[in-house]
Amino acid sequence: MARMVVIYKTPADPAAFDKHYFEIHIPLAKNLPGLKSYEVSKGPIVAMAGATDPYLIGTLHFESMAAIKEAFASECGQACAADRRILAPDDNDVQMFLFDDQIAYSAS
Repeated sequence: MARMVVIYKTPADPAAFDKHYFEIHIPLAKNLPGLKSYEVSKGPIVAMAGATDPYLIGTLHFESMAAIKEAFASECGQACAADRRILAPDDNDVQMFLFDDQIAYSAS
């Protein structure tokens, strides 16, 4: 599995951000080819180190890094990328990380 983690800083207008994110961005992203699941943080985010002013974290799960690349090369992926610029027009207001998963520990 592979993930895309998107961390948004606190926007100037949180209510407008939330409305757009939950009513437009998420429904659009749900159509990404190969998307397995999409998680969104809820409530305050506690930054233990490094991060400044995190507001919302979205985590998208795909089968592989290749699947992420294919998804964002698609028409829907391009629309999601353009829509992200509405949510965070300044690249300093968002961080994005792509990575493959590996299990380091499992309690089961």
